[in-house]
Amino acid sequence: MEGAGRVKIGLALGGGAMRGMAHVGVLIALERAGVPIDCIAGASAGALIGACYAAGLSAGALLELAMQIGWRHLARLSIPGDGLLSFAPLERWLVDRLGDLSFGDLARPFAAVATDLAAGQAVVLQTGRVAPAVRASCTIPGLVKPIQIEGRTLYDAGVTDNLPVDAARALGAGYVIAVDVIGHRTIPPGGAYRSAVIALETLFSHAGGGRRSADCLISPPLSGETYVRFSRGRRLIALGERAAEEKLPEIWAALRA
Repeated sequence: MEGAGRVKIGLALGGGAMRGMAHVGVLIALERAGVPIDCIAGASAGALIGACYAAGLSAGALLELAMQIGWRHLARLSIPGDGLLSFAPLERWLVDRLGDLSFGDLARPFAAVATDLAAGQAVVLQTGRVAPAVRASCTIPGLVKPIQIEGRTLYDAGVTDNLPVDAARALGAGYVIAVDVIGHRTIPPGGAYRSAVIALETLFSHAGGGRRSADCLISPPLSGETYVRFSRGRRLIALGERAAEEKLPEIWAALRA
């Protein structure tokens, strides 16, 4: 796999709130197997994990961070208006851990995807400061206050492109491994709440079409898993690691073809 002639491998890391912990497990498995990652595109939680990995942190270092982080590091209550929460703490946490990096400072090419609701389109962020871009990618409409970048008010990537395969290809990837952490329910809708959750999961999972266009799709079995509880982090990481390990024969076969 070494050498200038090999295909460039990109990761597209999807959004899914706390389920994004599964991305850490995927990175652990890929790193241990020696799968080289040349570029990363991330949406929402995938942008947060992806930025850390693109900055040069190892999968092991990400695991240590994942075991330390909690909601107090990411969010605080805000004055009601255009959101109940602010993700300003997330931005500060990222700067504290990585430094106030610009995209050009990263060890690997990286893009964070967000949504411009006014324009009704995805926005790929890959210039300027990394931390605000990641914050924008994670900003859930109606719940979290949006931020402005270059005159655009930006929200969570999940609305328009929750699995940014095209963004990874635009970074130069010839083979894209996409990681979907939304999961798919194996039980039928029933009751207003469960039906609403399944509908939203379906919308987010298919937003942007990344599931169809990925060269390899890793989809850990996360149906019914938490979106908010950090106490389930180790389980989510283990599920991601196992799902990636199961895909390794497929990945190596494609890359050696």
